[in-house]
Amino acid sequence: MEKEDQAPLAELATPARRGGIYLLPNLLTTGALFSGFYAIIAAMNSDFEVAAAAIFIAMVLDSLDGRVARMTNTQSEFGGQYDSLSDLTCFGLAPALVMYHWGLVQLGKPGWLAAFFYTAATALRLARFNTSPLSTDKHYFYGLPCPAAAGFVAGFVWVTVSNQWHQLYLVKSGLILTCLMGALMVSNVPYHSFKDLGLKGRVPFVVLLATVFLFVVVSLDPPQVLFGIFALYVLSAPCKALFGSKPPKSIKLPSED
Repeated sequence: MEKEDQAPLAELATPARRGGIYLLPNLLTTGALFSGFYAIIAAMNSDFEVAAAAIFIAMVLDSLDGRVARMTNTQSEFGGQYDSLSDLTCFGLAPALVMYHWGLVQLGKPGWLAAFFYTAATALRLARFNTSPLSTDKHYFYGLPCPAAAGFVAGFVWVTVSNQWHQLYLVKSGLILTCLMGALMVSNVPYHSFKDLGLKGRVPFVVLLATVFLFVVVSLDPPQVLFGIFALYVLSAPCKALFGSKPPKSIKLPSED
């Protein structure tokens, strides 16, 4: 009994192990989080072009933090959780509030409910992705990735603002598209992940030339081109399903039981 009584005291007397975090990948995640937060502030000030651009910047930083962590062998559980919280802000709250302040506010209750549905769908997708077993097919995501959904929503707002389109039918279209993006995120529709694109190995010279050409095309008209790219990606999986392409082997989603 005496030893059992002393054991907890010994444990309390043991100094806690001091941990730390990896700076570089978490610094990139913080940059993405800042961009998402700034997009919300810009939308509240009706600066929608800046808000949309900030979401795309968050997307670039978010794509870099994981790659940098893997390349520098600085992956951690803390970094993964921090990245998920940042994703909810950048690709859940920010696009929903940008869309809401841009036009959904005119629709009253249906407008903010659509924005909430999109945000909740993003949170559900992230939770499902974090708890799902690994897919047997590394080439696909199951459900629309939340950065792609955010890119589509932000691109839609950016295109309408840059062309000075303010018609009510566009606002109603925005409501429908916002709900559709939310539904696709929590669906089991397979989207190509592009994880098979290796960045470490050698590539043909034409790949570098194509990358330069892509930068030039985007620079010509960023809102139109970026929205077009994300619209094609959003439509790619439903079109494959409609035209009878063989779907990849699905994953088993986690149970709540």
